[in-house]
Amino acid sequence: MALAPAPSAAPATPPAPAAPTYRGPFAIMTVLFFMWGFMTVWNDILIPRFKDAFTLNYFQAMLVQFAFFGAYAIGSLVYYVTSMVWGDPINRIGYKRGVIIGLLVSAAGSALFYPAALLTSYPFFLVALFIVGLGFAMLQIAANPYVTILGPERTASSRLNLSQAFNSFGTTIGPLIGGWLIFTVFTRPGMHGAASVKIPYLCFAVVFLALAACFAFAHLPAFTNPEQIGRGAGALKHPHTVLGMLAIFMYVGGEVAVGSAIINYLGTPRLGGLPKEVASHFLAFYWGGLMIGRFMGAFALSDLRGWLKHGLVALVPVAAFGFIAAASGLGQALPYGLFLAVLLGAFLLGEASPQRMLALFSGVIIVLLASGMLTAGETAKWTILAVGLFCSVMWSNIFSLAIEGLGPLKSQASSLLVMAILGGAVLPPAQGAVADRLGIQASFIVPMIAFVYIAFYGLYGYRAGRRVS
Repeated sequence: MALAPAPSAAPATPPAPAAPTYRGPFAIMTVLFFMWGFMTVWNDILIPRFKDAFTLNYFQAMLVQFAFFGAYAIGSLVYYVTSMVWGDPINRIGYKRGVIIGLLVSAAGSALFYPAALLTSYPFFLVALFIVGLGFAMLQIAANPYVTILGPERTASSRLNLSQAFNSFGTTIGPLIGGWLIFTVFTRPGMHGAASVKIPYLCFAVVFLALAACFAFAHLPAFTNPEQIGRGAGALKHPHTVLGMLAIFMYVGGEVAVGSAIINYLGTPRLGGLPKEVASHFLAFYWGGLMIGRFMGAFALSDLRGWLKHGLVALVPVAAFGFIAAASGLGQALPYGLFLAVLLGAFLLGEASPQRMLALFSGVIIVLLASGMLTAGETAKWTILAVGLFCSVMWSNIFSLAIEGLGPLKSQASSLLVMAILGGAVLPPAQGAVADRLGIQASFIVPMIAFVYIAFYGLYGYRAGRRVS
């Protein structure tokens, strides 16, 4: 009997293609995040400069933030209405072209500072800031979701925290360089104070044009999607996104309000009456805190092994303490080091959970703001400066939670979240109005209310209307 032939072996399954890596495009995006952070924080320098130069009260001076962040709301509203009627623009043109358009608009607004300074017109400056804000709105709409899709969704918060860390590096050195240029280098006896800003902002225009050219020739994945253009209300049908919009409103408003008040706050007699050029240096502690916390958040929310993740999270505040001690002395490093230790403990308690971090960090900020309102001297100074440490992961965590699971609606949801940056236009003038009536210390009640809502979003709002594992 002939033996039956042995069954042939099943054909080997071809190996799955390796997931694409986007380290190069992500590195390019970090340059963009750095640049807009560096420039945005200059608003905190413009507020005391224009307050003196144009003899403004606190409310009028805070209109700097109203013009700048109000543009975010207007620009994002236009984008959202466009997406409802004709479909999502970024799905058509791609994230890369969206970034280039934002850079060109920002360059135009920066260039307008020169004629505004020649005319010594505060309203003209506000118009120029509004145009810069329109450009930044487009950058935010394109760049934030772009970073989240340059890799797996489970580590989106980690990538966004890392890119925001470089944004915070810009906001850390921005006050040092901006204060030096505006209050020292370009200031002359007898010259109108507003004239000191025209050359720096003209340089910004040149830098933005150069960045636009670099992005035009860079090899970045386009991620266009012309066949699946979302129309209609879309992202507004998702409750966790709608509540996320309010969380972004409160977060940006609270963060910007605190930062905008610091120079004038440190200049009050109860806080030591620091001159503006000295107080602007302490502003770096506030914005530098965001950088420290965002690097820690990038590691804490990553896919690294447990021991490596915890080691890197702990290394960041230790390195920050060493740098501050070397640069500023132990007198400033020790009080700030206490809050670095609290921050590390908060990260360990957060256990790599974006929503838990939001609730926990908001609670710490509420305590810090209350201390800054009720105490004086060094205690009040350092508690307010330490708020930046705990603001650090909020933007990234709120943003990633609010767009999670939306698929092709992500860029439309991004426009809604960027629209909510309107909080940066509303809360600082509100705090200024309270400061004019009750004093600048009491005015921190405004951001305190904002962080109460963010705690709610971290406890419940992020999961409203959807199943969360």
